[in-house]
Amino acid sequence: MTFTAPSIANIENHDLREQLQHIIDTKTKPLGALGRLESLGLQIGMIQGTTAPYIEQPQIRVFAADHGLTKHGVSAFPSAVTAQMVLNFLNSGAAINVLSRQHNIELKVVDAGVVSDFEDHADLISQYKVRQGSRDALTEPAMTDEECLLALNNGMKVAGALTGNLFIVGEMGIGNTSAASLLLARLGDLPIADCIGRGTGLDEAGLKHKENILTQVLEFHSDAKSPFEALAALGGLEIAMMAGAFIQAASDRRILLIDGFIASVALLVAERLAPGVVQYAVFAHHSAEPGHAKLLKLLDAKPLLNMGMRLGEGSGAALAYPILQSACAIINEMASFSDAGISEKGS
Repeated sequence: MTFTAPSIANIENHDLREQLQHIIDTKTKPLGALGRLESLGLQIGMIQGTTAPYIEQPQIRVFAADHGLTKHGVSAFPSAVTAQMVLNFLNSGAAINVLSRQHNIELKVVDAGVVSDFEDHADLISQYKVRQGSRDALTEPAMTDEECLLALNNGMKVAGALTGNLFIVGEMGIGNTSAASLLLARLGDLPIADCIGRGTGLDEAGLKHKENILTQVLEFHSDAKSPFEALAALGGLEIAMMAGAFIQAASDRRILLIDGFIASVALLVAERLAPGVVQYAVFAHHSAEPGHAKLLKLLDAKPLLNMGMRLGEGSGAALAYPILQSACAIINEMASFSDAGISEKGS
């Protein structure tokens, strides 16, 4: 069974790049004086194919699912916390609720595979549940091929239904740092010890135990080499759905504002399944999860912020969002030397 990805357009356009660079360079400032804000504005213009980049109706989707691997103690919290945190999102009490309200970003929660049905909140949650939690990856694939394909396609449906042109993906799933670490180790050909961290708060003994369990998982699934095989064997339902959502959003030429470690792993999966997706990605922040540094290097990515955050939920991306607004505003609203009647280069 294989996944057929939609086409991803190459954003590179030499003439457009020159036009955007000229607009930026002739603003009333020394060349390059706005630093990353300038390259960010140029990237957004290239993604949108315009010299007047803009952001409208930004969207956050928080994908939630449980993980069968948690029965082996790879997380400091029990799996039941996933559903409890989803209820917190639905009751507007989480960090991502606060930040999305602050920045006027529409937030919805997507049930990718939580071991709870949220019957009392059916009107507040998007139901795309594939199954109630992934399987125990230590003894069998986390997902069957059919389940993995359904999760990818469901993620594409979520993104395909979006309005607006900027997409943030958040996640919630106790144990998903383990699934993400496994995928990074396999797809990045890295030692698992370089990919893991304390997640929700493991102590030193817990971290060593996590490394031992994940080493066994990788050995058990040593034949899962291709991106799709690795995702099915090692990943989580929410990670697969996030990858599908990234692929569809890139195909629709939306800006992908990437959060931390889990979201970046989902982007890595998306890029391996549909090369070209990463062109549409703006990396919001450098997560404090140790594996994120390895992943950023793998993708040659330079995040906008380094705030020591490792919460997930899309929180780092929501925090970085105003920087993208500023990058667009500079291109569209800042005067050029000729507009202001100012001589260039002191002449």
